[in-house]
Amino acid sequence: MNAPATETSTLANGLRVASQSGHGETATVGVWIDAGSRYETERNNGVAHFLEHMAFKGTNKRTQHEMEEAIENMGGHLNAYTSREQTVYYAQVFKDDVPQAMDILSDILLNSKFDHDAIERERDVILRELREVQMQTEEVIFDCLHEVAYSGGGLGRTILGPPENIRSISKGDLEEYIKTHYTAPRMVVAGAGAVNHQQLADLADKHFGSLASQPAAGLTVPTDPVRFIGSEIRVREDNMPLAHVAIAFESMGWTDPASFPLLIMQTLLGSWNRTQGSGKNMASKLANAAAEDELCHSFTSFNTNYKDTGLFGVYAVMDPTTVNDMMWHCMDKMVYLCHKVTAEEVERAKQQLKANVLMHQDGTSAVCEDIGRQMLTYNRRMTPAELFARIDAVDASAVMEVAKTVINDQDVALAAVGNINELPDYNWFRRRTFWLRY
Repeated sequence: MNAPATETSTLANGLRVASQSGHGETATVGVWIDAGSRYETERNNGVAHFLEHMAFKGTNKRTQHEMEEAIENMGGHLNAYTSREQTVYYAQVFKDDVPQAMDILSDILLNSKFDHDAIERERDVILRELREVQMQTEEVIFDCLHEVAYSGGGLGRTILGPPENIRSISKGDLEEYIKTHYTAPRMVVAGAGAVNHQQLADLADKHFGSLASQPAAGLTVPTDPVRFIGSEIRVREDNMPLAHVAIAFESMGWTDPASFPLLIMQTLLGSWNRTQGSGKNMASKLANAAAEDELCHSFTSFNTNYKDTGLFGVYAVMDPTTVNDMMWHCMDKMVYLCHKVTAEEVERAKQQLKANVLMHQDGTSAVCEDIGRQMLTYNRRMTPAELFARIDAVDASAVMEVAKTVINDQDVALAAVGNINELPDYNWFRRRTFWLRY
Protein backbone atom coordinates (compact mmCIF):
# COMPACT_ATOMS: atom_id res chain seq x y z
CA MET A 1 0.00 0.00 0.00
CA ASN A 2 3.02 2.28 0.48
CA ALA A 3 4.32 1.90 -3.07
CA PRO A 4 6.29 4.90 -4.41
CA ALA A 5 4.31 7.37 -6.48
CA THR A 6 4.41 7.21 -10.27
CA GLU A 7 5.53 10.61 -11.55
CA THR A 8 4.34 11.73 -14.98
CA SER A 9 4.97 14.61 -17.34
CA THR A 10 4.19 15.46 -20.95
CA LEU A 11 6.58 17.04 -23.45
CA ALA A 12 5.58 19.82 -25.83
CA ASN A 13 5.12 17.37 -28.70
CA GLY A 14 2.75 15.15 -26.69
CA LEU A 15 5.24 12.45 -25.60
CA ARG A 16 4.41 11.15 -22.13
CA VAL A 17 7.10 10.33 -19.56
CA ALA A 18 6.29 8.23 -16.48
CA SER A 19 8.52 6.70 -13.83
CA GLN A 20 8.60 5.14 -10.40
CA SER A 21 11.78 5.72 -8.44
CA GLY A 22 13.17 3.11 -6.09
CA HIS A 23 16.26 1.99 -4.25
CA GLY A 24 19.06 -0.13 -5.66
CA GLU A 25 21.66 0.20 -8.37
CA THR A 26 19.73 -0.84 -11.47
CA ALA A 27 16.96 0.62 -13.58
CA THR A 28 14.74 -0.32 -16.50
CA VAL A 29 13.88 2.32 -19.08
CA GLY A 30 11.89 1.79 -22.24
CA VAL A 31 9.57 3.13 -24.89
CA TRP A 32 6.00 1.84 -25.16
CA ILE A 33 4.32 2.54 -28.51
CA ASP A 34 0.63 2.38 -29.33
CA ALA A 35 1.33 0.31 -32.45
CA GLY A 36 1.02 -3.38 -33.23
CA SER A 37 -0.44 -5.85 -35.69
CA ARG A 38 -3.97 -4.51 -35.05
CA TYR A 39 -3.03 -1.31 -36.87
CA GLU A 40 -1.69 -3.02 -39.97
CA THR A 41 -3.48 -3.74 -43.21
CA GLU A 42 -3.74 -7.04 -45.05
CA ARG A 43 -0.99 -5.78 -47.36
CA ASN A 44 1.59 -4.93 -44.67
CA ASN A 45 0.57 -7.38 -41.91
CA GLY A 46 3.77 -8.35 -40.10
CA VAL A 47 5.60 -5.05 -40.61
CA ALA A 48 5.52 -4.04 -36.90
CA HIS A 49 7.22 -7.30 -35.90
CA PHE A 50 9.67 -7.05 -38.83
CA LEU A 51 10.54 -3.51 -37.71
CA GLU A 52 11.23 -4.73 -34.18
CA HIS A 53 13.78 -7.20 -35.60
CA MET A 54 15.42 -4.56 -37.79
CA ALA A 55 15.83 -2.09 -34.94
CA PHE A 56 18.92 -3.92 -33.67
CA LYS A 57 20.67 -4.25 -37.03
CA GLY A 58 22.53 -0.93 -37.11
CA THR A 59 21.80 2.79 -37.25
CA ASN A 60 23.30 5.86 -38.91
CA LYS A 61 25.29 6.35 -35.70
CA ARG A 62 26.21 2.79 -34.68
CA THR A 63 26.83 -0.47 -36.48
CA GLN A 64 25.16 -3.60 -35.13
CA HIS A 65 28.50 -4.65 -33.62
CA GLU A 66 29.01 -1.28 -31.93
CA MET A 67 25.50 -1.33 -30.49
CA GLU A 68 25.89 -4.83 -29.08
CA GLU A 69 29.31 -3.96 -27.70
CA ALA A 70 27.96 -0.81 -26.01
CA ILE A 71 25.23 -2.78 -24.27
CA GLU A 72 27.64 -5.53 -23.18
CA ASN A 73 30.17 -2.98 -21.87
CA MET A 74 27.42 -1.57 -19.65
CA GLY A 75 26.48 -5.06 -18.46
CA GLY A 76 23.00 -4.21 -19.69
CA HIS A 77 20.19 -6.03 -21.44
CA LEU A 78 18.34 -4.65 -24.47
CA ASN A 79 15.14 -6.24 -25.73
CA ALA A 80 11.89 -5.63 -27.59
CA TYR A 81 8.57 -7.31 -28.33
CA THR A 82 5.48 -6.75 -30.45
CA SER A 83 1.88 -7.55 -29.52
CA ARG A 84 -1.43 -6.92 -31.25
CA GLU A 85 -1.73 -3.41 -29.82
CA GLN A 86 1.72 -2.42 -28.57
CA THR A 87 5.39 -2.40 -29.54
CA VAL A 88 7.97 -2.13 -26.76
CA TYR A 89 11.72 -1.44 -26.65
CA TYR A 90 13.45 -1.46 -23.26
CA ALA A 91 16.85 -1.66 -21.56
CA GLN A 92 17.94 -2.88 -18.12
CA VAL A 93 21.10 -1.08 -16.95
CA PHE A 94 22.98 0.32 -13.96
CA LYS A 95 21.57 3.66 -12.80
CA ASP A 96 24.60 5.61 -14.04
CA ASP A 97 24.07 4.18 -17.54
CA VAL A 98 20.47 5.42 -17.95
CA PRO A 99 21.57 8.37 -20.17
CA GLN A 100 23.46 6.03 -22.52
CA ALA A 101 20.56 3.57 -22.57
CA MET A 102 18.18 6.37 -23.58
CA ASP A 103 20.60 7.42 -26.30
CA ILE A 104 20.69 3.87 -27.69
CA LEU A 105 16.89 3.48 -27.49
CA SER A 106 16.30 6.71 -29.39
CA ASP A 107 18.97 5.75 -31.92
CA ILE A 108 17.39 2.40 -32.79
CA LEU A 109 13.89 3.88 -32.91
CA LEU A 110 14.63 6.98 -34.95
CA ASN A 111 17.83 6.29 -36.93
CA SER A 112 17.82 2.64 -38.01
CA LYS A 113 19.46 2.17 -41.42
CA PHE A 114 17.38 -0.74 -42.75
CA ASP A 115 20.29 -1.98 -44.81
CA HIS A 116 19.16 -4.09 -47.78
CA ASP A 117 21.39 -7.05 -46.89
CA ALA A 118 20.25 -6.96 -43.26
CA ILE A 119 16.59 -6.96 -44.37
CA GLU A 120 17.19 -10.00 -46.57
CA ARG A 121 18.96 -11.87 -43.75
CA GLU A 122 16.20 -11.03 -41.30
CA ARG A 123 13.53 -12.45 -43.61
CA ASP A 124 15.01 -15.91 -43.10
CA VAL A 125 15.22 -15.37 -39.34
CA ILE A 126 11.53 -14.38 -39.13
CA LEU A 127 10.45 -17.23 -41.40
CA ARG A 128 12.28 -19.65 -39.08
CA GLU A 129 10.56 -18.00 -36.12
CA LEU A 130 7.23 -18.46 -37.88
CA ARG A 131 7.91 -22.17 -38.39
CA GLU A 132 8.84 -22.51 -34.71
CA VAL A 133 5.63 -20.75 -33.65
CA GLN A 134 3.59 -23.02 -35.89
CA MET A 135 5.02 -26.02 -34.04
CA GLN A 136 3.71 -24.67 -30.71
CA THR A 137 0.09 -25.74 -30.61
CA GLU A 138 -0.90 -23.19 -27.96
CA GLU A 139 0.37 -20.34 -30.18
CA VAL A 140 -1.52 -21.78 -33.16
CA ILE A 141 -4.71 -22.15 -31.13
CA PHE A 142 -4.80 -18.52 -30.00
CA ASP A 143 -3.92 -17.20 -33.46
CA CYS A 144 -6.79 -19.29 -34.85
CA LEU A 145 -9.08 -18.08 -32.07
CA HIS A 146 -8.40 -14.43 -32.96
CA GLU A 147 -8.81 -15.24 -36.65
CA VAL A 148 -12.34 -16.57 -36.21
CA ALA A 149 -13.39 -14.15 -33.45
CA TYR A 150 -12.36 -11.03 -35.36
CA SER A 151 -12.44 -12.28 -38.94
CA GLY A 152 -11.43 -9.64 -41.48
CA GLY A 153 -10.29 -7.13 -38.84
CA GLY A 154 -6.92 -6.09 -37.50
CA LEU A 155 -7.23 -8.18 -34.33
CA GLY A 156 -7.82 -11.25 -36.47
CA ARG A 157 -4.39 -11.04 -38.11
CA THR A 158 -1.27 -12.68 -36.70
CA ILE A 159 1.60 -10.67 -35.22
CA LEU A 160 4.27 -12.23 -37.45
CA GLY A 161 2.19 -11.92 -40.61
CA PRO A 162 1.79 -14.46 -43.44
CA PRO A 163 4.90 -15.90 -45.17
CA GLU A 164 4.21 -13.98 -48.39
CA ASN A 165 4.29 -10.67 -46.50
CA ILE A 166 7.48 -11.57 -44.66
CA ARG A 167 9.10 -12.32 -48.03
CA SER A 168 7.96 -9.02 -49.57
CA ILE A 169 8.22 -6.34 -46.85
CA SER A 170 10.60 -3.63 -48.07
CA LYS A 171 12.61 -0.76 -46.61
CA GLY A 172 9.87 1.58 -47.83
CA ASP A 173 7.23 -0.35 -45.87
CA LEU A 174 9.30 -0.08 -42.68
CA GLU A 175 9.90 3.66 -43.11
CA GLU A 176 6.23 4.29 -43.89
CA TYR A 177 5.17 2.41 -40.77
CA ILE A 178 7.48 4.55 -38.62
CA LYS A 179 6.18 7.79 -40.17
CA THR A 180 2.62 6.63 -39.57
CA HIS A 181 2.79 5.18 -36.06
CA TYR A 182 5.90 6.44 -34.28
CA THR A 183 4.42 9.81 -33.33
CA ALA A 184 4.89 11.43 -29.92
CA PRO A 185 1.28 11.20 -28.61
CA ARG A 186 1.29 7.44 -29.33
CA MET A 187 4.48 6.85 -27.31
CA VAL A 188 5.39 6.65 -23.62
CA VAL A 189 8.88 6.74 -22.12
CA ALA A 190 8.74 4.71 -18.90
CA GLY A 191 11.30 4.10 -16.18
CA ALA A 192 11.48 2.12 -12.95
CA GLY A 193 14.10 1.44 -10.31
CA ALA A 194 17.03 3.76 -9.69
CA VAL A 195 15.74 6.53 -11.94
CA ASN A 196 15.18 10.23 -11.35
CA HIS A 197 12.03 11.47 -13.05
CA GLN A 198 13.36 14.91 -13.93
CA GLN A 199 16.47 13.37 -15.44
CA LEU A 200 14.34 10.91 -17.42
CA ALA A 201 12.07 13.71 -18.67
CA ASP A 202 15.11 15.78 -19.72
CA LEU A 203 16.61 12.79 -21.53
CA ALA A 204 13.28 12.10 -23.25
CA ASP A 205 13.13 15.73 -24.38
CA LYS A 206 16.71 15.58 -25.64
CA HIS A 207 16.31 12.36 -27.60
CA PHE A 208 12.61 12.32 -28.54
CA GLY A 209 11.68 16.02 -28.43
CA SER A 210 11.91 16.25 -32.22
CA LEU A 211 9.33 13.50 -32.79
CA ALA A 212 6.38 14.54 -34.92
CA SER A 213 3.01 14.98 -33.21
CA GLN A 214 1.06 13.44 -36.08
CA PRO A 215 1.65 11.08 -39.01
CA ALA A 216 3.47 12.38 -42.07
CA ALA A 217 1.37 14.07 -44.73
CA GLY A 218 -0.90 11.66 -46.56
CA LEU A 219 -0.55 8.87 -43.97
CA THR A 220 -3.23 7.74 -41.50
CA VAL A 221 -3.34 5.05 -38.83
CA PRO A 222 -5.53 2.19 -40.13
CA THR A 223 -8.51 1.53 -37.91
CA ASP A 224 -11.44 -0.80 -38.32
CA PRO A 225 -14.53 -1.30 -36.17
CA VAL A 226 -14.41 -4.28 -33.83
CA ARG A 227 -16.75 -7.04 -34.92
CA PHE A 228 -16.82 -10.22 -32.85
CA ILE A 229 -18.14 -13.21 -34.79
CA GLY A 230 -19.51 -16.38 -33.27
CA SER A 231 -17.62 -18.92 -35.33
CA GLU A 232 -15.16 -21.80 -35.19
CA ILE A 233 -12.07 -23.26 -36.81
CA ARG A 234 -11.12 -26.94 -36.54
CA VAL A 235 -7.84 -28.45 -37.66
CA ARG A 236 -8.27 -32.19 -37.28
CA GLU A 237 -5.02 -34.15 -37.00
CA ASP A 238 -5.81 -37.74 -35.95
CA ASN A 239 -2.12 -38.60 -35.67
CA MET A 240 -1.70 -36.09 -32.83
CA PRO A 241 -1.95 -37.69 -29.37
CA LEU A 242 -3.97 -34.85 -27.79
CA ALA A 243 -6.82 -32.46 -28.50
CA HIS A 244 -6.31 -28.71 -27.98
CA VAL A 245 -9.45 -26.59 -27.68
CA ALA A 246 -10.03 -22.91 -26.82
CA ILE A 247 -13.53 -21.55 -26.16
CA ALA A 248 -14.03 -17.77 -25.96
CA PHE A 249 -16.77 -15.20 -25.45
CA GLU A 250 -16.41 -11.54 -26.34
CA SER A 251 -15.67 -9.52 -23.22
CA MET A 252 -14.77 -5.86 -22.59
CA GLY A 253 -11.79 -3.58 -23.06
CA TRP A 254 -9.27 -2.39 -20.49
CA THR A 255 -11.18 0.72 -19.43
CA ASP A 256 -14.63 -0.85 -19.12
CA PRO A 257 -16.01 -0.98 -15.55
CA ALA A 258 -16.56 -4.73 -16.07
CA SER A 259 -12.81 -5.37 -16.38
CA PHE A 260 -12.36 -6.09 -12.67
CA PRO A 261 -15.31 -8.50 -12.32
CA LEU A 262 -13.86 -10.26 -15.37
CA LEU A 263 -10.53 -10.67 -13.57
CA ILE A 264 -12.41 -12.22 -10.64
CA MET A 265 -14.25 -14.53 -13.06
CA GLN A 266 -10.94 -15.66 -14.55
CA THR A 267 -9.57 -16.34 -11.06
CA LEU A 268 -12.70 -18.32 -10.13
CA LEU A 269 -12.25 -20.59 -13.17
CA GLY A 270 -8.52 -20.87 -12.41
CA SER A 271 -6.06 -23.20 -14.08
CA TRP A 272 -4.70 -26.67 -13.50
CA ASN A 273 -2.29 -29.24 -14.89
CA ARG A 274 -1.38 -32.79 -14.00
CA THR A 275 2.02 -31.84 -12.61
CA GLN A 276 0.40 -29.93 -9.74
CA GLY A 277 0.00 -31.60 -6.39
CA SER A 278 -3.48 -30.14 -5.97
CA GLY A 279 -6.38 -32.43 -5.15
CA LYS A 280 -10.10 -32.34 -4.49
CA ASN A 281 -9.92 -29.33 -2.18
CA MET A 282 -9.07 -26.79 -4.89
CA ALA A 283 -11.29 -23.73 -4.95
CA SER A 284 -11.87 -23.88 -8.72
CA LYS A 285 -14.86 -26.08 -9.54
CA LEU A 286 -13.47 -26.68 -13.03
CA ALA A 287 -10.11 -27.76 -11.60
CA ASN A 288 -11.89 -30.09 -9.19
CA ALA A 289 -13.77 -31.78 -12.01
CA ALA A 290 -10.66 -32.01 -14.21
CA ALA A 291 -8.53 -33.51 -11.44
CA GLU A 292 -11.08 -35.89 -9.94
CA ASP A 293 -12.16 -37.44 -13.23
CA GLU A 294 -8.80 -37.04 -15.04
CA LEU A 295 -10.50 -35.12 -17.83
CA CYS A 296 -7.50 -33.21 -19.17
CA HIS A 297 -3.75 -32.79 -19.07
CA SER A 298 -4.14 -29.08 -18.37
CA PHE A 299 -6.46 -26.13 -18.71
CA THR A 300 -6.12 -22.41 -18.21
CA SER A 301 -8.69 -19.65 -18.14
CA PHE A 302 -7.88 -16.44 -20.01
CA ASN A 303 -9.12 -12.87 -20.06
CA THR A 304 -7.38 -11.10 -22.94
CA ASN A 305 -8.12 -7.38 -23.00
CA TYR A 306 -7.77 -4.87 -25.82
CA LYS A 307 -8.79 -1.22 -26.04
CA ASP A 308 -12.42 -1.83 -26.91
CA THR A 309 -12.99 -5.57 -26.74
CA GLY A 310 -11.62 -8.76 -25.22
CA LEU A 311 -11.75 -12.54 -25.17
CA PHE A 312 -12.80 -14.49 -22.06
CA GLY A 313 -12.71 -18.26 -21.94
CA VAL A 314 -10.87 -21.52 -21.35
CA TYR A 315 -8.09 -23.34 -23.18
CA ALA A 316 -7.79 -27.09 -22.49
CA VAL A 317 -5.47 -29.92 -23.57
CA MET A 318 -7.07 -33.38 -23.37
CA ASP A 319 -6.90 -37.00 -24.38
CA PRO A 320 -9.25 -37.61 -27.34
CA THR A 321 -11.49 -39.88 -25.22
CA THR A 322 -12.25 -37.17 -22.61
CA VAL A 323 -12.95 -34.26 -24.96
CA ASN A 324 -16.73 -34.43 -24.70
CA ASP A 325 -16.81 -34.60 -20.91
CA MET A 326 -14.22 -31.84 -20.47
CA MET A 327 -16.10 -29.54 -22.84
CA TRP A 328 -19.32 -30.15 -20.88
CA HIS A 329 -17.61 -29.13 -17.65
CA CYS A 330 -15.98 -26.06 -19.27
CA MET A 331 -19.33 -24.76 -20.49
CA ASP A 332 -21.14 -25.71 -17.28
CA LYS A 333 -18.63 -23.98 -14.99
CA MET A 334 -18.60 -20.83 -17.11
CA VAL A 335 -22.39 -20.60 -17.12
CA TYR A 336 -22.30 -21.31 -13.35
CA LEU A 337 -20.72 -17.85 -12.99
CA CYS A 338 -24.00 -16.33 -14.19
CA HIS A 339 -26.15 -17.85 -11.47
CA LYS A 340 -24.60 -19.39 -8.37
CA VAL A 341 -21.40 -17.59 -7.37
CA THR A 342 -21.16 -17.27 -3.59
CA ALA A 343 -19.68 -14.44 -1.51
CA GLU A 344 -17.12 -16.86 -0.06
CA GLU A 345 -15.87 -17.86 -3.52
CA VAL A 346 -15.54 -14.23 -4.57
CA GLU A 347 -13.64 -13.23 -1.42
CA ARG A 348 -11.18 -16.08 -1.95
CA ALA A 349 -10.71 -15.12 -5.61
CA LYS A 350 -10.12 -11.48 -4.64
CA GLN A 351 -7.30 -12.47 -2.30
CA GLN A 352 -5.72 -14.64 -5.00
CA LEU A 353 -6.00 -11.81 -7.52
CA LYS A 354 -4.38 -9.31 -5.15
CA ALA A 355 -1.48 -11.68 -4.58
CA ASN A 356 -1.04 -12.14 -8.34
CA VAL A 357 -1.05 -8.36 -8.88
CA LEU A 358 1.79 -7.85 -6.40
CA MET A 359 3.75 -10.90 -7.53
CA HIS A 360 3.73 -9.61 -11.10
CA GLN A 361 5.37 -6.35 -9.98
CA ASP A 362 8.56 -7.86 -8.60
CA GLY A 363 11.59 -6.29 -10.24
CA THR A 364 12.23 -3.07 -12.16
CA SER A 365 11.34 -4.58 -15.54
CA ALA A 366 7.92 -5.76 -14.33
CA VAL A 367 7.18 -2.34 -12.81
CA CYS A 368 8.35 -0.55 -15.95
CA GLU A 369 6.14 -2.82 -18.07
CA ASP A 370 3.18 -2.04 -15.82
CA ILE A 371 3.80 1.72 -16.09
CA GLY A 372 4.16 1.69 -19.88
CA ARG A 373 1.11 -0.49 -20.48
CA GLN A 374 -1.14 1.46 -18.10
CA MET A 375 -0.05 4.82 -19.52
CA LEU A 376 -1.00 3.66 -23.02
CA THR A 377 -4.21 2.08 -21.77
CA TYR A 378 -5.49 4.52 -19.12
CA ASN A 379 -3.22 7.55 -19.67
CA ARG A 380 -2.25 7.17 -16.01
CA ARG A 381 -1.02 4.48 -13.66
CA MET A 382 -3.21 3.01 -10.98
CA THR A 383 -1.46 2.50 -7.64
CA PRO A 384 -1.66 -0.89 -5.92
CA ALA A 385 -3.97 0.78 -3.37
CA GLU A 386 -6.40 1.80 -6.13
CA LEU A 387 -6.19 -1.62 -7.77
CA PHE A 388 -6.98 -3.28 -4.44
CA ALA A 389 -9.88 -0.88 -3.81
CA ARG A 390 -11.35 -1.69 -7.23
CA ILE A 391 -10.94 -5.42 -6.55
CA ASP A 392 -12.55 -5.06 -3.10
CA ALA A 393 -15.52 -3.26 -4.68
CA VAL A 394 -16.46 -6.41 -6.64
CA ASP A 395 -19.03 -8.65 -4.98
CA ALA A 396 -20.86 -11.81 -6.03
CA SER A 397 -23.76 -9.88 -7.58
CA ALA A 398 -21.33 -7.84 -9.72
CA VAL A 399 -19.63 -11.02 -10.92
CA MET A 400 -22.95 -12.64 -11.87
CA GLU A 401 -24.16 -9.48 -13.62
CA VAL A 402 -21.04 -9.27 -15.81
CA ALA A 403 -21.09 -13.04 -16.42
CA LYS A 404 -24.67 -12.81 -17.67
CA THR A 405 -23.64 -10.05 -20.08
CA VAL A 406 -20.59 -11.89 -21.39
CA ILE A 407 -21.64 -15.56 -21.24
CA ASN A 408 -25.39 -16.08 -20.89
CA ASP A 409 -26.87 -17.00 -24.29
CA GLN A 410 -23.98 -15.36 -26.16
CA ASP A 411 -22.13 -16.45 -29.30
CA VAL A 412 -18.93 -18.45 -28.92
CA ALA A 413 -15.64 -18.38 -30.80
CA LEU A 414 -13.94 -21.78 -30.87
CA ALA A 415 -10.56 -22.99 -32.10
CA ALA A 416 -9.54 -26.66 -32.01
CA VAL A 417 -6.42 -28.48 -33.19
CA GLY A 418 -5.40 -32.12 -32.94
CA ASN A 419 -7.26 -35.37 -32.38
CA ILE A 420 -10.69 -33.74 -32.11
CA ASN A 421 -12.91 -36.41 -33.61
CA GLU A 422 -15.04 -36.45 -30.42
CA LEU A 423 -15.39 -32.66 -30.20
CA PRO A 424 -19.10 -31.67 -30.28
CA ASP A 425 -20.38 -29.43 -33.06
CA TYR A 426 -20.76 -25.66 -32.79
CA ASN A 427 -24.49 -25.78 -32.02
CA TRP A 428 -23.76 -28.03 -29.03
CA PHE A 429 -21.57 -25.28 -27.54
CA ARG A 430 -24.05 -22.53 -28.41
CA ARG A 431 -26.90 -24.39 -26.67
CA ARG A 432 -24.81 -24.71 -23.50
CA THR A 433 -24.24 -20.98 -23.06
CA PHE A 434 -27.36 -20.90 -20.87
CA TRP A 435 -29.18 -23.03 -18.32
CA LEU A 436 -32.87 -23.84 -18.51
CA ARG A 437 -32.93 -23.79 -14.71
CA TYR A 438 -32.06 -21.15 -12.15
